[in-house]
Amino acid sequence: MRYLIIFLATIGLACAAAPTELFNGKDLTGWELVASPATDIAAVCQVTADGGLAVAGKPIGYLATTGTYQDYRLHLEYRWTAKSARPANSGVLVHIASGPVDRNTWPVCFQIQTKEGRAGDLLPMAGARFAEALSTAPDAKTPQLDRLGLNSEKPVGEWNSVDIICRDDLIACSINGVHQNRVTKCEPHAGKIGIQLEGFPFELRNVRLAPLEPLTR
Repeated sequence: MRYLIIFLATIGLACAAAPTELFNGKDLTGWELVASPATDIAAVCQVTADGGLAVAGKPIGYLATTGTYQDYRLHLEYRWTAKSARPANSGVLVHIASGPVDRNTWPVCFQIQTKEGRAGDLLPMAGARFAEALSTAPDAKTPQLDRLGLNSEKPVGEWNSVDIICRDDLIACSINGVHQNRVTKCEPHAGKIGIQLEGFPFELRNVRLAPLEPLTR
């Protein structure tokens, strides 16, 4: 937690309002499923007895909010189940601007990776851009910027926390309170929020968004 506090302080965090629950713990209001073939979201996501969300992980695609957002702190918690093949793969999508585009599946957006062993990597998808140099070749099929530090994930079956700051054209993220990535001059810098489905079942809980004061220039 000490690292998270330092991380938030370095970017001048200032909440404009209290957090709101993006997932209400009762139903799937405010969410849609973008996938091929088209599938009823209720067939893929089930509300659990404790108010979480069990996600089948397929068909390949993504859950997306019906609303768009800019300048916020996003918090969510996820865990892999023992039923997931290893390494399980998913990610949090921010600034979803259009799609599907890449491979007729993925939208223009940024992905904060939650794949086992690589949580905290940051991927510009389908033409999204940031200023920092990529860790992969510019023409790589899956371009990414590697996380800053060592693996900070928890073992399979335990809950991991993800905190993402989107403020103006900056994106920064931490995994379990450890600052893992930061990019600037992001384009786009607003859009829907999503959760990637890559064929691996997982659970979600405590999906919360707190608006931030915009940067003054």
